[in-house]
Amino acid sequence: MSEFILPNLGDGVAQGDVLKVLVKVGDTLTVDQSVLELETDKATIEVPSDVAGKVTAINVKAGDKVKPGQAVLTLENGASAGATGATSATGATSAKAEEPKQAAPAPAPDAPDAPVAPVAPAERPKASVTNIAAGRPAPPAPAPVPPPAAVSHVTSAPAAPSVRRLAREIGVDVSQVPGTGPGGRITQDDVKEFAKRVMNSLGGNGQAAAASGAGRAVGVGPALPDFAKWGEIERKPMTGIRRKTAEHLSHAWNAIPHVTQFDKADITALEQVRKKYRAEVEKAGGNLTVTAIAAKVVASALKVFPQFNASVDQAGESIVYKKYVNVGIAVDTENGLLVPVLRNVDQKNLIQLSVEIHQLAEKAKARKLSLDEMSGGSMSISNLGGIGGTAFTPIVNWPEVAILGISRGGFEPVWNGKEFEPRQMLPLSLSYDHRLIDGADAIRFLRWVAEALENPFALTLRG
Repeated sequence: MSEFILPNLGDGVAQGDVLKVLVKVGDTLTVDQSVLELETDKATIEVPSDVAGKVTAINVKAGDKVKPGQAVLTLENGASAGATGATSATGATSAKAEEPKQAAPAPAPDAPDAPVAPVAPAERPKASVTNIAAGRPAPPAPAPVPPPAAVSHVTSAPAAPSVRRLAREIGVDVSQVPGTGPGGRITQDDVKEFAKRVMNSLGGNGQAAAASGAGRAVGVGPALPDFAKWGEIERKPMTGIRRKTAEHLSHAWNAIPHVTQFDKADITALEQVRKKYRAEVEKAGGNLTVTAIAAKVVASALKVFPQFNASVDQAGESIVYKKYVNVGIAVDTENGLLVPVLRNVDQKNLIQLSVEIHQLAEKAKARKLSLDEMSGGSMSISNLGGIGGTAFTPIVNWPEVAILGISRGGFEPVWNGKEFEPRQMLPLSLSYDHRLIDGADAIRFLRWVAEALENPFALTLRG
């Protein structure tokens, strides 16, 4: 007898919701055959098996939450593939069974309540969050150096840098957290559960915890009133994507000092050119949209204004400038907002970008995006013009430092020096991280984008 153990689901992915079990008892399972369809915080993936044999028992069902290291299937005459990794149909890489058995956390036992020791404000980074929107894994931030008297105590707690960062952000002393992983290793779930128990011990209203920052990163806030006493209600659990979106945007809003500036671009000439070449792009399998054109314009602007293609490392007191140009495109789906990333936009023409945006949008709506396809953006674009609205204030997609919002365009009377004439105007909104970008540079960037949209030839001329 052998078992199929759920492998690692990706960096920063602690669990998944079972959407569908793809095998049944009695099936003969082969190596690399898809076993489960899971929705994680970042995407929907199919998990392949790394063992073969006859399925004798299925330990999970649709709707269950599962974690890496959990036994999903029992098999007879099972044989391992003997490899260290496998790639699912969606492109997400999974670790093999022997890897989770060593490193994956076991189900957490109930741990006794322990007093919380919030980190002093001076010890925490001024602004540090977990990522994307969209759903993107955050790179580990260096842990601040503890006071000399606490060094030996803190370093005795085995925890990854990402776990220590989470503990710092919510004001928890990681050395106080009981670890449930192999060898007593502390996981992100351990930190979150510890914070929840502390809040419950404080009376459940979260006020004391909120004062120290606890609960900010785990989504724990003041207790809600009993809405049922005023009428009928219905409670539904958040989907993984919605849960991650809520956490990510809360982090981004709390960590980044946002400023938003507005402008309008006269796209009368651009619309004429777009209509002229639209059929050619459709033959190639794409749509020549304003979004595709804006992606190309933004890619060029990022080279002129390199501070927009950067990230702030507050803990390391440095700025990371990126030499690549990748643009995230926000996609509205039934399951929530997803942000697939276009790679090397500066090296592609508009036909290529239009086709790629169309393909990624279709994958997003079908919940088939891989984690890699939603990672590594330089800057993002959110176009709500197809729905409506005259302006909005998009939230920066951390760890990026800027996002361009596009609203619905329309004809307006514009004074040409002699008379008013109808011109098609496109509202633009630029939100940015004021720690790195000053207002003057932001409006220069936005003006550059507007002028490039107004005069497509100028973009070709200037690169």
